[in-house]
Amino acid sequence: MKRHLRQPGSMATAAAVLLLSAAGAAHAAPMGDTASPIKLAMNEWTGQHVTTHIAGQLLEKMGYKVEYVTAGLFPQFSGVADGSLSATLEIWTNNVGDIYPKVLAEKKVQDIGGLGLETKDGWIYPAYMKDVCPGLPDWTALKAPACVAALATPETFPNGRLLDYPSDWGSISATVIKNADLPLTTVPGGSEGALVAELESAAAAHKPLLMRFWAPHWVLADVPVEWVKMPPCPSNKPDDCITAPTVQKVVWSGFGEKWPAAYEFLKGYQLHAADQQPMMLEVDKKNVDLDKVAGEWIAAHTAVWQPWVDAAKK
Repeated sequence: MKRHLRQPGSMATAAAVLLLSAAGAAHAAPMGDTASPIKLAMNEWTGQHVTTHIAGQLLEKMGYKVEYVTAGLFPQFSGVADGSLSATLEIWTNNVGDIYPKVLAEKKVQDIGGLGLETKDGWIYPAYMKDVCPGLPDWTALKAPACVAALATPETFPNGRLLDYPSDWGSISATVIKNADLPLTTVPGGSEGALVAELESAAAAHKPLLMRFWAPHWVLADVPVEWVKMPPCPSNKPDDCITAPTVQKVVWSGFGEKWPAAYEFLKGYQLHAADQQPMMLEVDKKNVDLDKVAGEWIAAHTAVWQPWVDAAKK
């Protein structure tokens, strides 16, 4: 039988290989389950799409699989709670419905911090509306009979019309109107696109319009608008007021255990209005592909996102 002689240093080499393998395994372990896709919720507005696709492309760069799943604003919380959705990355905290507080209290979902998005939320009007409703932006100007008549439609007469958020987004505009005794009736918009189209159409025709809207949004760079100074908030009913919210990132409670590095990355991930708004303009006004827009931002902002990735892998 031929005898194989171990060469000098071979034991040391084998040990080194084992050490390198162990080191590699230790580095890879924080990635967690790279075979299962991270399912990111896609809601109804373009800013959220931008936020989500930038995060998704960066997660893919880290080595994860990503799926984008269309989900309604309120129904998504049930999906995140049971793990059929992994995360939702742009939760405006003034509009979360009944399910979210419940699943958050039950620790089925986890708030992993703010997105860093500077926001506004409230009622807007094209700047020329001050000719029709003298006294704007003060909310009391909306009580003037001439203003109410200008805003009235066959659907709302004799009240003025407030174009509100789509029904499935939820809105407390009707509550604000009731508390302030305003002669207005809310009419839900069909979608983000429908709200934008009506604002642009009204501005082009110099037509009276009052609507609930938010910032950041690209259309506000195209159409000069002002924000109503809202009625005072009832001291005993803070939830009956429209205020600019924080924007939070929320994950399934098991996310950190299943995808540790992705969890740390999403905790660190930030996107500011100054970044998001031009990208929304590219997508919605110039019809540039969403993934292309997100990819171009990533290519131009390595110094911004690389520290999030590096910190997540430590």
